Amino acid sequence: MCFDEHVDRSTVSSRRTVLAGVGLATLGTLAGCLGADEAAPDPIALEEGQFCDVCDMEIAMHPGPVGQAYYADDEALPPGRDGPAWFCSGQCLYTYVLEQSNAGYDPAGAYATDYSTVDWELRTDDGTTVISAHLQADAFELVESLEYVVASDVEGAMGKSLIGFTDADDVDAFVADHGGERYQHGDVSRQLIDSLDM
Repeated sequence: MCFDEHVDRSTVSSRRTVLAGVGLATLGTLAGCLGADEAAPDPIALEEGQFCDVCDMEIAMHPGPVGQAYYADDEALPPGRDGPAWFCSGQCLYTYVLEQSNAGYDPAGAYATDYSTVDWELRTDDGTTVISAHLQADAFELVESLEYVVASDVEGAMGKSLIGFTDADDVDAFVADHGGERYQHGDVSRQLIDSLDM
């Protein structure tokens, strides 16, 4: 599902840019994630020509939340990768992170799009409402700091999406406008991801 460059601007809803990105308290952690004294590597910008490490879709060609995950152990990264694994959606990010965790590898830092800190848009694409993608490094936040709206009427690259926010007021407003369920990071499970019909 790609954006139509000729979408009627009347179908676009703009959101304000939040000037003060307020991080929530840690909402949950995957077992063995960052220790108190360890700092996660900084997120990087995702670029054209990068393909999702789960579904192999070109990330820049699709709407919605994206992600990346760093691992200290090269065994948990795609072969030859010097840097994070990258993903076209929250579903793919969590699929990868949960599978690696089951194999004994926990991320040194996992990031997803923070829609509280970007000027996002909604567009109608083939009759479906989709949210804009943001690939710049400063659009990412650690997953532990995000609260997700899941299965709203707004979709991303893989259809139903996990749309993350650091500001609880933004979550409230999004749910009021578009429905969906609220999930904290620690509540995102394999069962939840599978329920989104990847």
